[in-house]
Amino acid sequence: MSDSSRSLDDLRTFLNSTVGVDLQQRMKFYDSWAETYEQDHDTLSYRAPHQMVEFLLDNFSGHPEQVQVLDVACGSGLVANLMVELGFKHFVGVDGSQGMLDQAAKTGLYKELRLALLGTEPLPAPTGMFDMVMIVGALRDGYVPVSVIRELCLAAKPGGYICMSRNGLKSESGNKYKVSMEKELQLMEEEELWSHVITKEMDRYMIDVSDNCEDVQNEKYLSGTMYLYRKSLNESLST
Repeated sequence: MSDSSRSLDDLRTFLNSTVGVDLQQRMKFYDSWAETYEQDHDTLSYRAPHQMVEFLLDNFSGHPEQVQVLDVACGSGLVANLMVELGFKHFVGVDGSQGMLDQAAKTGLYKELRLALLGTEPLPAPTGMFDMVMIVGALRDGYVPVSVIRELCLAAKPGGYICMSRNGLKSESGNKYKVSMEKELQLMEEEELWSHVITKEMDRYMIDVSDNCEDVQNEKYLSGTMYLYRKSLNESLST
């Protein structure tokens, strides 16, 4: 069986091989996965990018062709591929995996792609540059730490949007991450760094192939949450 035709059981074994590894090892895993990443996510019914773009479309009014988008944890470019169909044209991508960035480069959609291990290296984006900052799927334990959320806000222009998603994997670490993240979101709002626009739950984020899911063939789905915030217009507070 080739990598491009992995079954759900194959993917469960494959993905759970990263449990407990450090972030650098995980990025090497993504380097090796990059070429079959999109095919495997089709098998997993990974709907987060589609749901996120629909969520954005429902809550954003403006001229997409003028919007500067920072696509954080861009992977192979799934989000940009969907956004370009809605008229968005200007993308900068950031990811911790060079293999994923190589795949994203093949789309021809990004004017720049930047390598950074978020949480250990600063987000490689200038302050106050982007009309929209996107991060889909990477806000989770062992991937992108909660501390990076402030960097996402800093990268947005005053009045710009920060659009985020988090999967709802049921585990002790996942629950701790959720509590920590939502505390940070609230704290940043109290500090007037941004204002909350809307939060929406996702009920079919992707098929659960974690060790907690005993019968993957029954296609139990993970839930998820999408968040949209708007950066403060007050430049002194935003920076």
